[in-house]
Amino acid sequence: MKFDVNGVKLNVEHPREIDPTKDFILFLHGFTGCAEDWYPVFEQLPEKYNLFALDLIGHGKSDAPSDDSFYKTESIINQIKSVKDRLTPNKIFVVGYSMGGRAALSFAIAHPEDIKGLILESSTAGIKNEDERKKRYEEDLKLAEFIETHSLDEFIEIWTDQELFNTQRRFSNDKLKKMKKKKAAGSKIGYANMLKGFSTGIMPPLHDKLKKFTTKSLLISGDLDTKFTGINARLTKRFFKAKHKIVRNSGHNTHLEEQKRFIEIVVNYLGQL
Repeated sequence: MKFDVNGVKLNVEHPREIDPTKDFILFLHGFTGCAEDWYPVFEQLPEKYNLFALDLIGHGKSDAPSDDSFYKTESIINQIKSVKDRLTPNKIFVVGYSMGGRAALSFAIAHPEDIKGLILESSTAGIKNEDERKKRYEEDLKLAEFIETHSLDEFIEIWTDQELFNTQRRFSNDKLKKMKKKKAAGSKIGYANMLKGFSTGIMPPLHDKLKKFTTKSLLISGDLDTKFTGINARLTKRFFKAKHKIVRNSGHNTHLEEQKRFIEIVVNYLGQL
């Protein structure tokens, strides 16, 4: 289904018939990903939930406008809010991976009244240090320029070759080719503008607001992703109420690399709320 939000059409995937008596869970993908990335997870989640995945602006089947103001943090928060309100007036669970985790957390902090539960996978609350923020934003602007001046196939090769995704080299060549092909079928404008508007270096850092967010939250990271496991260990202490679960034998994308364990952790968390 598609929703028009301020003239931008946003795509939402949902594999099940909607039952308004059930809890709603909204899933948000990472950079260069899409809503369909969550389908293997959906297949293994209990029938007691309404499952939805949003193609964030510039990704998947959602529009990729050339105006980069649509990609700024406030705009993304408003887009998620609009989609949520059209799905249900009730509180929802939100699950976000990496960039989608930053979007999920930004939305949750802005609209805590809409959140029944929050799950952040391999994500951050932004960057506090001004020098680090500036450096990261400059790096993302260079990436955006590369996207604009090269083919998406070239960019995806560089993007997936990062140390962050080294653990995914365990997959077969066929699987890796399919993953890259899917990412390369995205939008140059969408990817570039997301880096310009929603870079970790430009989104408002949320560390100082976490204590006021009283909903029990769950942070997930892979033990082989030492950078984000460290970030999440520190971040957990800043929340009013949060737990950090570490997935063994996994890197950055735990729901892809160790799906069974990821789902066990998520279902256990959902069952407690």
